[in-house]
Amino acid sequence: MEAGDLDTALAQFAEDVVFNSPVVFRPYQGREALRVLLSAVFTVFENFRYTAEYAGPDGHVLAFRADVDGRELQGVDILTTGADPDALLSELTVLVRPYSAATALRERMAALLSG
Repeated sequence: MEAGDLDTALAQFAEDVVFNSPVVFRPYQGREALRVLLSAVFTVFENFRYTAEYAGPDGHVLAFRADVDGRELQGVDILTTGADPDALLSELTVLVRPYSAATALRERMAALLSG
């Protein structure tokens, strides 16, 4: 993600990956849906960088910072592998704060994805 390499990022996820958005109620299903979303994220996020990593038996949590329309955003990517730590990632859940940055993210993503 930091390198902006969409194909390498997507190769880490299973074909049937589930993506839980910070601003949309229903999860997105599949690697191709994730491709569309991450492409938009690469456009919307500025100065994206990971700031910390936490590991557990069935996944990782990556803390990040980015700018969206001049607002600093903090977030975490919760990456789940399930029981097999060597398996491709099966789920990605993204959480962001503060509310003003999350709102800007929602608006920018909606504009990109609706067009």
